[in-house]
Amino acid sequence: MKLKALVVTTISILLASTAAFSQAKPGANIPHLAKQGTATQLIVDGKPFLVLGSELNNSSASSLEYMRPLWPKIAATNLNTVLATVSWELMEPEEGRFDFSLVDGVIDGARRYDLRLIVIWFGSWKNGKSTYQPVWVKANQQRFPIIQDEKGKGLPTLSTLSDANRDADSRAFAALMKHIREVDGEAHTVIMMQVENEVGVLGPSRDHSPAANKAFAGPVPKELMDYLQAHKNTLIPEMRKRWEASGLKPSGSWEEVFGAGPETDEIFMAWNYARYVGHVAAAGKAEYPLPMFVNTWLRQGPDKPNEDKPGGYPSGGPLAQVMDAWRAGGPAIDILSPDVHVPNYSDWCDWYTQSGNPLFIPESRGDARGVAHAIATAGKYDGIGYSPFGIDRLASPDGELAKGYQVLAQVAPLILERQGLGKMTAVLVDKETPRSKVRLGDYTIEARFALRAQDPNAPVAAPVDRVAGLYIQLGPDDYLIVGRGMNVYFESATDPTQSVGLATVDEGQYVNGRWSLGAG
Repeated sequence: MKLKALVVTTISILLASTAAFSQAKPGANIPHLAKQGTATQLIVDGKPFLVLGSELNNSSASSLEYMRPLWPKIAATNLNTVLATVSWELMEPEEGRFDFSLVDGVIDGARRYDLRLIVIWFGSWKNGKSTYQPVWVKANQQRFPIIQDEKGKGLPTLSTLSDANRDADSRAFAALMKHIREVDGEAHTVIMMQVENEVGVLGPSRDHSPAANKAFAGPVPKELMDYLQAHKNTLIPEMRKRWEASGLKPSGSWEEVFGAGPETDEIFMAWNYARYVGHVAAAGKAEYPLPMFVNTWLRQGPDKPNEDKPGGYPSGGPLAQVMDAWRAGGPAIDILSPDVHVPNYSDWCDWYTQSGNPLFIPESRGDARGVAHAIATAGKYDGIGYSPFGIDRLASPDGELAKGYQVLAQVAPLILERQGLGKMTAVLVDKETPRSKVRLGDYTIEARFALRAQDPNAPVAAPVDRVAGLYIQLGPDDYLIVGRGMNVYFESATDPTQSVGLATVDEGQYVNGRWSLGAG
């Protein structure tokens, strides 16, 4: 048996990563999500779109002067999408008076460099606190109440149990979406929205204000109980375990249904955040229904015990273990997304693709290891895209991010054609896990981490301690391999006694969508 393999390397880079915007009619074919096989894809101007993005620093988009010299540097880094914030305090400095000049300036800057935008709404919360809402909200805690700890001390975080808080945020977000529709309904520069940022309670595991205590002592809302009953057999394991411990009760107080402890506090807060943020998202979608996601400050793991429990990380945020509470409470939210700044990247991707949740990474690292994660996100997890944080410092045509994104842009059409269809996969290998085997088609493919410092015969010196291999099946015996820093071996997956030889191995690149031999 003979096998043909194609190889793309990270230095064979010529394909541009962006395309000219179409001129669709207002409201026609706006960006949306669609299923392909088991994958969910972002559709932009009628075609699947792979987000090769990066996020600006928190306040960068608040200064058009600061952004002006940064735009060409961003474009030279081979991104196709920028994640930029819009803060409530700057957009609505006085109640009912909106200023969209910064929004318009950022959209105009992105268009000048053929970039798409994902807008991050800094409304009621940012990183578990309320710091970007207007002064007229901050200064009126009677009208806009805040969370309290166990001793009744107020925390700098708006309460989820306030209709006034929720409705003020919703009105502002709806105004933003209406404006984006009016100025961008044809060009589709803005392709997704992030609603709020890393929500949750920091410090205590739940809100202890009088309103929160009353709700916690009262019955679990019927909407959540109905959801649990309807999805009893497909619940996230952690949620199912908490409910089972009480005997799968069909009703009762929060502690009667889920037991006592910080985990129940977290479920309670997840429901209330989901209801609030979902209401904001729904108000925005009523004006312009772009895909909407929320992002997550993750638990840090047992090596940081103070940050591995609710309150150490924002309690009630859309973490994987409370995903069901978020789905039940915020159906207008399309994607629950992890901000992965922790080592166990693959674990978090596994957890955030449970029960069909689409994978989009809005914050992570932008070095060579980050490029490996971007490849795995698209190829193994059928992800919508990847975005490291801090393009302000990462922007460079010679950096690892630029090199990796150029290669991903070359093969993006092949990736998007095969997501969800079982014709593609990817692996991560490193010093701790130097070998990985996967099956694709009739073959088992093994990747072996190749670091010259460990193996003097290794053909490539791995520049980092983790690399990715992307495998795309082009035909029964025809494979495209994208990667570096690894050796790749094929075996028959159907007949272990049969030897597999490589008929041809061609190294090359895709130029304008066509395969071209040579590293360039």
